[in-house]
Amino acid sequence: MTLSNDPRTRRRRLGVAAAVVGLLATLVTAAPAAAIPDPGDAPSSPERVSQEDARDTREAIAAGEIPGQDEIVHSDNIKHLANIPKDALPGTNSDLAFQGKYAFAGNYDGFRIFDISDPKAPKTVSQVLCPGSQNDISVSGNLLFLSTDSSRSDNSCASTSQPASVKDSWEGLKVFDISDKRNPKYVSAVETACGSHTHTLVPDRKNVYVYVSSYSPNAAFPDCQPPHDGISVIKVPKKAPQQAAVVNFPVLFPGSGPDGGGNPGGPTNPGVSKTTGCHDITVLPSKDLAAGACMGDGILFSIKDPERPKVIDVVQDNVNFAFWHSATFNQDTKKVVFTDELGGGGAATCNAAIGPDRGANGIYDIVGRGDHRELVFRSYFKIPRHQADTENCVAHNGSVIPVRGKDLMVQAWYQGGVSVWDFTDSTEPKEIAYFERGPLSTTRLVAGGSWSAYYYNGYIYSNDMAKGFDVLKLDDRRTNSAERVRLHELNVQTQPDYFDRDDDEWDDD
Repeated sequence: MTLSNDPRTRRRRLGVAAAVVGLLATLVTAAPAAAIPDPGDAPSSPERVSQEDARDTREAIAAGEIPGQDEIVHSDNIKHLANIPKDALPGTNSDLAFQGKYAFAGNYDGFRIFDISDPKAPKTVSQVLCPGSQNDISVSGNLLFLSTDSSRSDNSCASTSQPASVKDSWEGLKVFDISDKRNPKYVSAVETACGSHTHTLVPDRKNVYVYVSSYSPNAAFPDCQPPHDGISVIKVPKKAPQQAAVVNFPVLFPGSGPDGGGNPGGPTNPGVSKTTGCHDITVLPSKDLAAGACMGDGILFSIKDPERPKVIDVVQDNVNFAFWHSATFNQDTKKVVFTDELGGGGAATCNAAIGPDRGANGIYDIVGRGDHRELVFRSYFKIPRHQADTENCVAHNGSVIPVRGKDLMVQAWYQGGVSVWDFTDSTEPKEIAYFERGPLSTTRLVAGGSWSAYYYNGYIYSNDMAKGFDVLKLDDRRTNSAERVRLHELNVQTQPDYFDRDDDEWDDD
């Protein structure tokens, strides 16, 4: 049953208690073996909550303050058009990318391609078995890129889990040819230090540069040694992707000592992640600008020379941010929204106990010019709907909605659902639409909910970790003009200038 629900009734006491080896990709015909979960994004197994928290959850559902288990609720200006459950890939669903009439959905067991020419009835085109968390995904022309951030026996899609302390273990970036969407072909792989948790494409004329974000080095890991205070830059020739290779490892946090620079974390800054690399980077190529979410730091840097990015400014929030997770520019690069992934994506942080500022977005204005630009904090934004203590909920992946003169964003919040919000006034952000499901469980903390929610060609697409691929339609006078902007390709972390008519990747109807 689908209901509308007024979020104002939902503020309750919830949570007040506390080497190349057979480069083969397999088109799935049977259920594959499960991938190894990546710690830091979701718990590997359900966790039982206290009897008090379980009772609070049941009482809140009975009182209509939160939706019932698996019940769908949404604001009046959103419609739920379609859901495609998981099929042959049972792992955790992750990120999304788009090209033409296709959506590409990452999964810890590989990736899935959907035909979305009819958004009301998406169809599966192919499913590729290639385990290796978290399989962050991007596309460029006939190439698809997949991140592997779990230690594997080799770089093939038939690899098995192997300890990172073993020298020949592999982690890094895989490249596929997707010229035939029904039969993707594995082309090459590039090993990167500490693996590839996420990656970001920086297109160039003859090449695609890939910024690889990874973190958490360990002296016991031969291929992930401290200090790890930068990112790997991979150069992929468009006409010869098999020649892809690491061309640089720029240090973004210079410093003395074995751990390099960056936020020292605790005990200096209690509750804050120590910076040992970056989690995610968003680039806006038309502005030669990038924003990095790097564990304990947020950074702004120039990418005029894509092989040699240059840091412009670095900020920290040692009061309310625990883990700088991702970044999104507004239309004119005068603002950046940084997300804080408090609890690593596996905790219940959208409750009264945590409050409105932690596990939220931080909105920063970009002031000044050129290399003298600075990030200036303005406010936090967090969804106004409290969630149960059995629901993992925190700010996660989202994208700009292209409306001239407005700063609007759609964003995933795991089991907090999908939120559409307005940050045109940096100091007074507000939610204008939402979609969510009730808790997966009323007795256990079970990982689920929307990993990524992105706006593409008039629709919102969400990849739910547990429930599958959702399509939503937003009908609101504040956002409807965005439907006129038509995209040929979208990787959200390679943010376009939506209104730049010189870019042949875009088609404005």
